[in-house]
Parts: sequence; structure tokens; C-alpha cells
Amino acid sequence: MIANILVALVAALHAYFLILEMFLWDKPQGLKVFRKTPEKAAITKVMAANQGLYNGFLAAGLIWGLLHGNPAFAFQIKAFFLLCVIVAGAYGAATVSTRILLVQALPAAIALVALFLA
Repeated sequence: MIANILVALVAALHAYFLILEMFLWDKPQGLKVFRKTPEKAAITKVMAANQGLYNGFLAAGLIWGLLHGNPAFAFQIKAFFLLCVIVAGAYGAATVSTRILLVQALPAAIALVALFLA
């Protein structure tokens, strides 16, 4: 149960990232969260929307794992998508900001550990 709650939280985070990157990137909330100027946000808006779509796919995969009726396959789906989140977070931390490691990769790593301990 705890593992599924943590997986759901990671999915919710990625749904939030989708909203921020696809719809709020150049709005006050997006500018504040990503520390962008309106000019920089305008230049990177299409790239951010693409990034948001990928975050949406990660959220969708985690939700799929939570809803799947076969527990063994559901475990594999959740583990796969959590690993994808961790890799994406590690890459983002190495190339963009170390903050991404804490915001994206760490929650997924905690959920993955909980999943394996369940």
C-alpha cells in the first residue's frame, strides 16, 4: 500500500511537470518554478512542451502500473517507469540542475525501494 502511494505521488509529480512545461512555461508560475525570464521562456517554449509531453508519458506509465490487474506485471510496469524517472532525473541533474535530482529522481528512488520491499 505504501509503495503504491509513493508511486502515485511520483505520477502526480510528473503530471504536474507536464502542466508546468506544456501550459505554464511562460506564465508567472512557470517562470518562477523554472527561474526563467519571459524572453528565455519564449525561446524555449516548444522544447519545454516536448519535455512536458515526455513527463506525461512517465505519469501515464506509472498510472498504468497502479491500475493493472495482474500484480506481477503491475510490479514490472511500475519498476520500469520508476527506473525511467530516475534515469531522466539523473541526466537532468547532470546537464541542467542538481535540483532535479532531489525533485524528480529521489522520490522515484524512494518509491522504487518501497516497491521492492513490499
